[in-house]
Amino acid sequence: MDEAVLREKVGEILSEVQRLPTGDTAGVRTKPVNMIPSPGSAIRREMAAIEDCLDHVRLAIKYLVFDLEATKRENRLLREMLDDA
Repeated sequence: MDEAVLREKVGEILSEVQRLPTGDTAGVRTKPVNMIPSPGSAIRREMAAIEDCLDHVRLAIKYLVFDLEATKRENRLLREMLDDA
């Protein structure tokens, strides 16, 4: 999945959660959904964890690309050495 699409979906989810009623609605006190004690903080923690994972994946990909480019350079040099011999 593309990072931009993922960020867009997460943004949509966050906006939906922010629209949930948590206060006084038409004179009736409503409680947040009982799934999570404090939905905002749990979502923020999950978002932070997701962003940490994405940062780790980005770093791993950068390392792999760097390693691939170094391997290509090394292979090219070795081929040149074989051709010269």
